[in-house]
Amino acid sequence: MNTSLKLALLLSAALLAGCGSSGPEYRVYISNEASGDLTVIDPGRMEAVETVALGKRARGIHSSADGKWILVALSGSPFAPPGVDESTLPPPDHTADGIGIFDIAQNKMLRKVPGGSDPEQFAVGKDGTVYISNEDAAGVSFVDPTHGQVLHTIHTGEEPEGVTLTPDARYVYATSEHDGTVTVIDIATAQAVKTIKVGRRPRSVTFLPDGSRAFVTNENDATLSVIDTGKLDVANTIALGDGMKPMGQAMSRDGSRLYVTAGRGKKLFVIDPVAMSILTSFEVGDRPWGVALSPDEKLLFTANGPSNDVSVIDVATHTVEKKIKVGERPWGVLVSAR
Repeated sequence: MNTSLKLALLLSAALLAGCGSSGPEYRVYISNEASGDLTVIDPGRMEAVETVALGKRARGIHSSADGKWILVALSGSPFAPPGVDESTLPPPDHTADGIGIFDIAQNKMLRKVPGGSDPEQFAVGKDGTVYISNEDAAGVSFVDPTHGQVLHTIHTGEEPEGVTLTPDARYVYATSEHDGTVTVIDIATAQAVKTIKVGRRPRSVTFLPDGSRAFVTNENDATLSVIDTGKLDVANTIALGDGMKPMGQAMSRDGSRLYVTAGRGKKLFVIDPVAMSILTSFEVGDRPWGVALSPDEKLLFTANGPSNDVSVIDVATHTVEKKIKVGERPWGVLVSAR
C-alpha cells in the first residue's frame, strides 16, 4: 500500500472516530428530590456527567418553551408521605418555594422565580406561561417565569398533583390526589370548566397526540382512567393488577404506545392506548416514577427513587441495559437537546 493511500485511510478513520465520539445530540436531566439537585446524564456514555445544586425538593421538570432553559419545581414543604401525621412535621420553608431556572448552554442555575405555594408538577405553554400545581393552595397557578409573576390561581381540589396541557394548548388538566378528580381549566378564561371523578390518588395525565383521550394514573386503585376529552367524562378504565402503583407516563409520538411506571410495583407497563389494552410489563427498578423516551424512541429512562438510580431501557427488547447512579431520591426525567 502506498504512503498516500495509507494517509488517506488513517485520516478517514480519524474523522469517523471523531464523529462517533460526539454521541447522541441530547442529554437526560434528572431532578433529585431529597438532594435538591439536577443530575445530567450522557446517554452515549450511559453515565452521569454532572450534578448541579438547585434548591429544596426538586421534583417537576420541563424545558422552557424556547428550549433554552430547564425549569424545575422546588419546594420548602417537608416530606409528607402517605400515612404521616402532618401535625408532627416542621413548618414549611416558603422561601424555598419556586421554579428553578437552569440554563442549558451555560450549564448552570440562573435564578428562582415565584411558583406559588409548594409547587410540585407543572406544564409549559407555547407562550412560556407555566401552569403549576400548588399543594398548599389546592390550586393551579399561572406563572410568567420571565417576569416572575403569578398571574392567576384556580382552585382544583385538595392536593393537586399532575398538570398537563392538551395538545392544542387550550386546556390544562390537573389531578387532585385527595379528591380523586381531574379539573379541566380553560386557559383563555382562566376558569375551571369541569371536574371529572377518576380513581383514588390520581398522579399524572397524558394525552393521545390528537387530544381525543386523556390517560390518568390512579396510584391507589392500580388503574388508569381513560377520559373522552370531547365528552369530558371517563370512557374506560385499565386495570394494571394488584400491587401496582401507577405513577408517571410517556406517550410515543405516533400514539401507538403508552409507557406507565408502576411505582412500588417496580414495573413498567407497555399499553396500546388505542385498543386500551396492556401489551406487556416487566421489572425495571425500585419504585420507578418519572419516565421519558429518547428522541429516537429506542430508549426509555425511569427515575427509581429509593435506589437513587435511573434505569436505561431498550424499548425493542424490554430489557434494562444499565442503571445509572444519580442524586438522592430521583423524581423527574427530562430528555432535552444539548
